Amino acid sequence: MKTLLLIFASMAALLSIVSAQSTISAGRAIEIRIQGVPTEEMSRVNNTYPVSEAGYIRMPFIGNVRAAGKSPNSLAQSIEGAYKSAQIYTNPTVQVLASSDETLAEHIVTVGGYVQRPGPVKFVRGLTLYNAVQAGGGATPFGSMHRVRLIRNGKLREYDLFKTEAKGVLVQPSDTIEVPQKNIFGR
Repeated sequence: MKTLLLIFASMAALLSIVSAQSTISAGRAIEIRIQGVPTEEMSRVNNTYPVSEAGYIRMPFIGNVRAAGKSPNSLAQSIEGAYKSAQIYTNPTVQVLASSDETLAEHIVTVGGYVQRPGPVKFVRGLTLYNAVQAGGGATPFGSMHRVRLIRNGKLREYDLFKTEAKGVLVQPSDTIEVPQKNIFGR
């Protein structure tokens, strides 16, 4: 009887460890595979997605989906439901896999325009717009830090990096940052 109780206690402890490990956390990368979608769209939705510090992933066509704190199965059901309710896919089958990539080191942001070293900059959690420009060597003498452009998901926003609040804007993987040429007023 004691042996049987010991086995049940061990199994319960093992289950709690497994379920704790399978919870998705912010700052991780997860892999998502979707079946039951048009072939031409599979390459767009089947991808590795970073979980933002706020706990969300950004899925094509449906936008932000809460991921942190959920199990992979629960997240898969949420994504399936979102695609069905938005009437984008009628019968998607979603599989969520925790990536072995603890950090998002594979992801980059692109810094271009009038910077010393245009090109890709390694993305790390907490990377700010100002830090990304500085990682590109900073603005050239002809570059304007007053009108730095951040392009995210096809949307453009301009920031004046001489203002303190703009320096703290967090960038996300795959963002594009452009330092434009100064205008005739030196801005």
